[in-house]
Amino acid sequence: MSDSIERIKCLIIGSGPAGYTAAIYAARADLMPVMYTGMQMGGQLTTTTEVDNFPGYPNGSDGTAMMEDFKNQAERFGTDVRFGVVTSVDFSKEIGGIHKVIVDGEKVIEANTIIISTGATAKYLNIESEQRLIGGGVSACATCDGFFYRKQDVVVVGAGDTAAEEATYLANICNKVTLLVRKDYMRASKAMQHRVDNTPNIEVRYNNEIDEVLGDKVVEGVRAINNLTGEKEVIDVTGVFIAIGHKPNTDIFKGILDMDDTGYLITKGKSTKTNLPGIFAAGDVQDKEYRQAVTAAGTGCMAALDAERYLGSLH
Repeated sequence: MSDSIERIKCLIIGSGPAGYTAAIYAARADLMPVMYTGMQMGGQLTTTTEVDNFPGYPNGSDGTAMMEDFKNQAERFGTDVRFGVVTSVDFSKEIGGIHKVIVDGEKVIEANTIIISTGATAKYLNIESEQRLIGGGVSACATCDGFFYRKQDVVVVGAGDTAAEEATYLANICNKVTLLVRKDYMRASKAMQHRVDNTPNIEVRYNNEIDEVLGDKVVEGVRAINNLTGEKEVIDVTGVFIAIGHKPNTDIFKGILDMDDTGYLITKGKSTKTNLPGIFAAGDVQDKEYRQAVTAAGTGCMAALDAERYLGSLH
């Protein structure tokens, strides 16, 4: 472990709309923020389809390009953006206390305030055949891997907005998309359901789930099961896209910060304050309700303002 300890006013853990917006506001408030981006620089938005609903982008934007815009703006105001992963934390419980984190298992950072914007990670079904074939036809990111299944048949698993978005994206490049929905209805917004219903090469199968992903080294099909009748059917596909939700990236904070039963950080009232003074949470790591880029950016702004006010209250 490094002997040198770096002391900073504001540390931002994780990038994405929340982290970069927090960085913009914190930098403009002269907090001289340092950001560690995590393994996925730019967060989940770098794996989504074209972003059409973020204000200020009238013609839409590619998610990766948008996050590069956010990063450039944060850096323009003086944010120190670094690639690295926070591997452990030691947070103070005292008002005005110094918080310590370890980056990449060796670098020690001490910070007066910390903004957590570590986001969330895609969930899988965790059946043996699915796990074995990840990278061989099983994916959780249509925009990352959809290109490889151009003009082929694929399956999407899920019932929410993510599943609907993945299915409609894939429908543009694939021959046919079969959407397996475990219940007899979709949880997606009405707008997304209408988009699915109006896409002719998407077939929605309700009360269906994957019994097994077929294939040795690559996906050759799936065996779907009707959970009402027990009837099983083989669907010939070459790609399987899992879109069943996300897990918040909060494991290193367990036992330290308050979180709900699914691991999302709990913030106080309408603020981004956690249960520890000087520690704030923004974006999908604390929001399982909306999970939108614009709401994540909004909470990033709030976190930076909360951090600025916290530091001001210490004087």
